[in-house]
Amino acid sequence: MQPPCEHEDTGLLLQELLEGQNYGAAAADETQCPSVSVSRNNPAKRDCLVVAALCFGNLIIFIDWFIVPGILLDIQKYFGLSDGRTGLLQTVFTLCYMLAAPIFGYLGDRYNRKIILGAGIFFWSAVTLGSSFITESHYAIFILSRGLVGIGSASYSTIAPTILADLFEEGKRTRVLSVFYIFIPVGSGCGYMLAAGVAKSTGDWHWAFRVTPCMGGLALLLLILLLPHRIQRKTAAHRALSISGTIKEADEKSDVHRTAKTTWCQDVGSLVKNCSFVCSSLGLTAMSFVTGALGVWMPLFLYRAQAVQGVVPPCLQESCNLSNSLTFGGITIGTGVLGIIAGAEAARRLRKRNNKADPLICATSMFISALCLYIALMVAQTSILSTFIFIAFGELFLSVNWAVVTDILLYVVTPSRQSTAIAMQILVSHLLGDAGSPYLIGLISNAVQASNTPSLQWMFRSMQYSFVICAFVGVFGGGFFILTSFYIEEDRKEAQRL
Repeated sequence: MQPPCEHEDTGLLLQELLEGQNYGAAAADETQCPSVSVSRNNPAKRDCLVVAALCFGNLIIFIDWFIVPGILLDIQKYFGLSDGRTGLLQTVFTLCYMLAAPIFGYLGDRYNRKIILGAGIFFWSAVTLGSSFITESHYAIFILSRGLVGIGSASYSTIAPTILADLFEEGKRTRVLSVFYIFIPVGSGCGYMLAAGVAKSTGDWHWAFRVTPCMGGLALLLLILLLPHRIQRKTAAHRALSISGTIKEADEKSDVHRTAKTTWCQDVGSLVKNCSFVCSSLGLTAMSFVTGALGVWMPLFLYRAQAVQGVVPPCLQESCNLSNSLTFGGITIGTGVLGIIAGAEAARRLRKRNNKADPLICATSMFISALCLYIALMVAQTSILSTFIFIAFGELFLSVNWAVVTDILLYVVTPSRQSTAIAMQILVSHLLGDAGSPYLIGLISNAVQASNTPSLQWMFRSMQYSFVICAFVGVFGGGFFILTSFYIEEDRKEAQRL
């Protein structure tokens, strides 16, 4: 049977694909044929439903992730915590998340991804619900529960992007990933707003942890119903062989590729030699450091700036002023959506002119974001409005990179190692990034306060001085993305040859 669309010179197309000549979105525009990355048993409509289900799961994960920062003042007051111990709460969550990621990456490259995703959603939903019943005398158990939630979240964040990569080719993949990663800032912002809104309406912050488990149950049901039991992994040759009509041959080659027996150490060794993967991962680490610190401490920093100006009273009662969480959550959603869309569109257009466009876009956005963040910190004591404006621009340019960085990984790493690569990237970026940055900011703040007379002024100054380190880390991140641009063309070609 002839395929619905015949390419005029399949042999030439196959040769080009194996030599890595097609880059980014341009690859999708070479032929009038519709996408053939979806098997005949998985029509395009079903794939769109799968994307919707995966995006919904990503939304819930990041809502749950940022519930704690959204009600950080109440939690700090409830358990009687210093800044250092408060920062440790998010650090434990992130440490467990990143340490579990390599395990799920290994499993995702070798076993059924649908089962792993479902188990992860069920686990973190159950633990989150249980944590809502912890009393003030059991702070250690509360920390432990957040760590367990991180383990469940790692299974989803590691595997879901690889499913999208297998369902869509490069021309569409960047757009699909941009939609998927839009739900990082949307979920983060909703986490702040949901936590603050529920705590305010109920008068008890514990209720904020009882909403996402219900949403998690719905996400689990959708994945069970919509996600195919098995999703074929695609190689570069698969598209060309499918266009030529030899779809069975393409599937057989993909099966061989998928089931190739390599050890975890061999996979990691190959990734370490991939300069583009290493440098872009270090750039992402800088992003994670900054976003982790901003996500945990920015609402509290804004509150202290307002308290110094006399705009809000000191937080002496159990239910504290949570308006900054609501505002910061709204800013996070708006700038995140706009930034991810702008980044994906800029990458799609500029790749046609410059094969190094992706890392250069990431580098530029990191430099601008670092500058905006520094200005926001410096004007906080005199103008809250200016602070919000520059924070918004800082978050906007950080968000430009989310989908672009993941797309870099997916085209410089061979498909059989993509889950492991994402897991390793999660491990490194969180280990050196947002796993430590909230705790580090809290420790520096404690040290500054301890060396000065206790006052609202020094509570604000301590957080301001601590945050400055984030601006410098952002500059280093931009430098790593520039290094990525030196190696990306050769690494991409090498990945397509495998």
